[in-house]
Amino acid sequence: MSIFDQILGQISSNVDVKNLAAKVGIDPTMVETAIAGLAAGHAAPTDTVETAAANTGIDAGILQQIVGHIGGEGSLASFATTLAQHPDAANMIGSLLGGKDGESPLGNLGSLASGLFKS
Repeated sequence: MSIFDQILGQISSNVDVKNLAAKVGIDPTMVETAIAGLAAGHAAPTDTVETAAANTGIDAGILQQIVGHIGGEGSLASFATTLAQHPDAANMIGSLLGGKDGESPLGNLGSLASGLFKS
C-alpha cells in the first residue's frame, strides 16, 4: 500500500489510488503525480488545480475530477496537511514532481513541495 493510499484511506474510506485511476481513466502512477501536484498546488497562492495542471502536465479537467473524488477542496486540504506530516512524503513528492531544480520542467515545484513538507 502506497503512502497516498494510506493517507487517502484516512480522509475517505472508499478512495484509493487504483480505484481513483480507474474512475478518471488514467494510470495509477499518473494519479500519484496528480495528487502530489494537487497537494503542492494547494499551498501555492494561485488556483490549486491550475497550478497542478501547469506543473504536472495533467489536464485540469482530470485534476478537477480527482479533487471531486477525494471529497473536494476541504478533503484536499486535509490530505495536504496529513501528507505534510508523513515522514516519507517530502522525498516522495519531490521525486514525483521532478526532484532537484534543473533536472526536469517540474524541478521547481518538486523543490517547493519538498521544502513545504519538510517545514
